[in-house]
This record gives sequence, C-alpha cells and structure tokens, in this order.
Amino acid sequence: MPLGQDDKPDIPSLVRPGGGGPTALRILLGAQLRRLRTTRGITRDQAGHTIRASEAKISRLELGRVGFKDRDVADLLTLYGVTEAAERDTFLQLARQANAPGWWHKFSDLLPNWFELYVGLEEAASVIRTYEIQFVPGLLQTPDYARAVIKLGHYGASADEMTRRVDLRMARQQRVTHPGGPKLWALVDEAALRRPLGGPGVMRAQVEHLLDMAARPNITVQVVPFGQGGHSAAGGPFSILRFLEGDLPDVVYMEQLTSALYLDKREETDPYMKVMDHLCVEAATVTESRRLLSSLLDEF
Repeated sequence: MPLGQDDKPDIPSLVRPGGGGPTALRILLGAQLRRLRTTRGITRDQAGHTIRASEAKISRLELGRVGFKDRDVADLLTLYGVTEAAERDTFLQLARQANAPGWWHKFSDLLPNWFELYVGLEEAASVIRTYEIQFVPGLLQTPDYARAVIKLGHYGASADEMTRRVDLRMARQQRVTHPGGPKLWALVDEAALRRPLGGPGVMRAQVEHLLDMAARPNITVQVVPFGQGGHSAAGGPFSILRFLEGDLPDVVYMEQLTSALYLDKREETDPYMKVMDHLCVEAATVTESRRLLSSLLDEF
C-alpha cells in the first residue's frame, strides 16, 4: 500500500543543480531508501532479494558507497510502497544525478577507492576542520610544497604522474578559494611548519601562502606550538567534514598508509569533535598564529 503523507521522505529540494556533488547525493539517496525500508519493516535481505542482490549490496547502497541502477531503484520503490509517478520520478532523477561522474573522475587512475570517497565528501562539505602533524594541510599547500610531499609517497613516479598528482591537489583547493566555498578551519602542528620539505625557498613560499590564505574570510589557521607540550590530539591527524544537508551526518576521516577510516555514527564522531574543540582552545590564537608564521619567514 502507498505510504502515508507523514511517512514520505522530503526529497524534492535535493534534486537541484550542484546538489552537493555525486558522493553527497548517493549518501542522501541511500539514507532515503533506508528510511523507506525501515518504515515498512523490510529487512535488507528481503530488499536484496527483490533486486537480485545480497544483503551486503543493500547495505552499500544505503551507505552511498556504490552507484544506483534505475531498475534497482524502481524495484525498491515498488517494494517500499512508493507508487505515485511524480514521487518515483524524483527518486530516479536523484539517482541519475548521483551517478554522474565528479570533476575528479579524470584523475581516477591516481585515486584509490578509499580516497576517491573522501574527495567527493570534501567537495560537498560546508565546513572542513582538519588537524595536521607532519605536513601543511593539502588544501593549503603550494604546488612546490605539494610536489615535495607527494614525492615522499610516490618516489618512483614519472614526471607526468607527479604533475597530475599536484594538479589534483590544486583542483581540490579551488572550491575553498572560490566565492561561496566551505569554511576551512585548519590546525597545524608547529613541527609541520619547521620540517624543511623542498628546501628553504619552498618553505618560505609555503608560509607566505598560509598567511595569504588565512586572510580569507572563510579560512582560519591556528598553529599548535611546541610550547603547548602535550595536547588533546595525541592520536594523530584527522579531519571532520560537516554538510548543509540534514540527512548527512558529520564524517571523521583518518588517513592511513594504504587505506582510510571513515566514522559517521554520532557516538564515534562526538569524541573527535570534542578533541578538535579542545585543540582550538589549546592552539595559539589566530593573531598569535599569524605572528608565529611571520617569524618563520625570517628563519627561512
């Protein structure tokens, strides 16, 4: 039977140009399908049987980790009691938008799956908070500094591959620097600023770039100085992404050598949010951080 009015998900506003990017749209659509399924009391196994797939496939769809086929979405909507033509069409439009390749698709040969998901989430985020220990955050790196960092992990890469990897990092920065970009709040350990990657000239240009970027209204840079001693983020670097869409939870991202960890459950993300808040208090203020960065210019 059709869903009651109170049970219908409010999704028409999500089908719009630039609706957060394909990764965000996949997550939104997956969340809506999960809500429909649980409202009807249908198990993942039953839903999987309907689209000739496994329970694990339904889980991946609902998490937005894979693309959607029109036929699968249509069959699930029928199973979930969504029968009105206009409502079904809204879901199918959303699925098609979610399947559209992002701008980073042309770099897919360089992006492992675990990082491609992050690039998509980063593109959709309205607030990005990041803490770095070893390096200046990628969204604030100059091309020369980025090249020195990338070379550490891809020492045998060809000159062309290195150039494309740097280009990818610079492309990620464009949304932050364009009008209407996300709020970026970066906390950088002083150790990252004193590690001479690329040589004194590269580091001096990098620090100057940090000062320039920190002057933008949507970017905040704080330095966690040596004088602070121990601090809250003893576990290592991490980022927190927040989204305007209410159905998208905060995501905590922690990169490892050959994989990454994504946390999106409230009980998992809350401790990281508290640590990030503590770090903002423990770090040098924005004014003190600018003063510290300016003093580093003389050292380089």
